[in-house]
Amino acid sequence: MLWLMKFLAKIVFGFVALSLFFVVLYKFVPVPVTATMLMDENGITKDWEPLSDIDRNLVRAAIAAEDGKFCSHNGFDQEAIENAIRRNREGGRIRGGSTISQQTAKNVFLWQGGGYFRKGLEAWFTFLIENIWGKRRTMEVYLNVAETGIGTYGAEAGAQRYFNKSAASLAPIEAARMAAALPLPKERSVVNPGGWLRRHGNTISARIGVVGRDGLDACVYE
Repeated sequence: MLWLMKFLAKIVFGFVALSLFFVVLYKFVPVPVTATMLMDENGITKDWEPLSDIDRNLVRAAIAAEDGKFCSHNGFDQEAIENAIRRNREGGRIRGGSTISQQTAKNVFLWQGGGYFRKGLEAWFTFLIENIWGKRRTMEVYLNVAETGIGTYGAEAGAQRYFNKSAASLAPIEAARMAAALPLPKERSVVNPGGWLRRHGNTISARIGVVGRDGLDACVYE
């Protein structure tokens, strides 16, 4: 039994050390590839850009669409998590309560899909990036690794794909439509959305002004 405990302790220590190494590394260097990219049968189109070269409209659109409390939570939105649990218990479509920080942790270090084990790892990496990267780096990484279309990853590749322009000069409605498609980029149209998706994009576009007015993106630019 003692040997087993020592073996498990070595595994835990090794995992902690390795995860700390990569989190610290990615604080300073671009994330080269993710598990999602490697498993994408459509190939990979990506172009890493510093946050200074990504339009603030897209940052605000991401906050408006995905995580309105991005600047005020510690990586976890307890209220959103509790609401998601309640709705899921009531049945119907499964809903998540993930913050941008949690999504970034999953996208960079883990794999897509659910399960308590993966969610536990996600919580660990979320804690690390919140405390080691900070909000600005977390947003920068999120907008560079998020899937923005079929075989397309990151804000710059998405902007070039849909609008033939740099992510540095996105209009509010363009940023909003990209943000509206983020949860299901393979299924949601960015260029010619219709019905609910078009209305959703218009709502996000309107909320961009609210994010700016209320300083909900201030932590990214302080």
